[in-house]
Amino acid sequence: MKRIVVIGSISMDLVVTTDKRPQAGETVIGEAFQTVPGGKGANQAVAAARLGGTVEMVGCIGSDAFGTSIRQNFDRNNVLTQHLRTIEEDVTGTAHIVLAEGDNSIVVVQSANKHVQFTDSELDALLDEETLVLLQLEIPLETVEQVSAYCRKHHIPVLLNPAPSQPLTATLLENVTYVTPNEHECRDLFGEVTIEDVLRRYPNKLIVTEGVRGIRFFDGETIRHIPAIRADVVDTTGAGDTFNGALAVALVEGMRLEEAARFAVVASGMSVEGFGAQGGMPTRDEVKTRLERV
Repeated sequence: MKRIVVIGSISMDLVVTTDKRPQAGETVIGEAFQTVPGGKGANQAVAAARLGGTVEMVGCIGSDAFGTSIRQNFDRNNVLTQHLRTIEEDVTGTAHIVLAEGDNSIVVVQSANKHVQFTDSELDALLDEETLVLLQLEIPLETVEQVSAYCRKHHIPVLLNPAPSQPLTATLLENVTYVTPNEHECRDLFGEVTIEDVLRRYPNKLIVTEGVRGIRFFDGETIRHIPAIRADVVDTTGAGDTFNGALAVALVEGMRLEEAARFAVVASGMSVEGFGAQGGMPTRDEVKTRLERV
């Protein structure tokens, strides 16, 4: 089975829970505060590892207490960290999350994540054709473009989660094998055309996640819709990351795209039933049990 190399962001999530989301200039009283490991790259690595993938996390942390805690968390979740760099002159990235009114708002501070970059010789040592690369956009876009171009040249599949949303070149979209925006990111990427029209442009490549409505992709003949599962929602943070980590695992195991997407939808739906980006991420046995009931 191929290994999954996640090249992406690593942060500590600073999570505030409150009944009411503050408006500009407003102060509200919160209910709880927690610090939990996060970052889109780290979340996707943990999700994939819990589901049985062989996963290596490639990224940067600071030489602070958050960085130490995050490294320990990777060890607990069986995520390999041989290429995890500590940036002595910077601090670990943070995400400042407000949970309110059944949803979340997030401000990301990149910090050490700005230093994720490679020479071609470093990519030669890191990647091979027995790899699937998982990317997001919380690291420098130049790095995402470089890695994607390298992977296309060397026939290495790439799964790009284009979040947080930002403009992407046609070349980058051409270089990746799969791209997984949510419906808002899809509109940012492709404009105000219908999602159906965009899906038809990218058969078996563009997979649009639509929250409680599930996901859609075009298989070359039909737009396939896989509905979300029913879930007792506690915290939606990390649901998209779980979807991407699970999709990566299913793809390296050789599942067809529809089967892989169904597996990922179930894992993602289960993830919202726990607190924190990683707190609700399910194990392989848990997903297997839920799939049998779907």
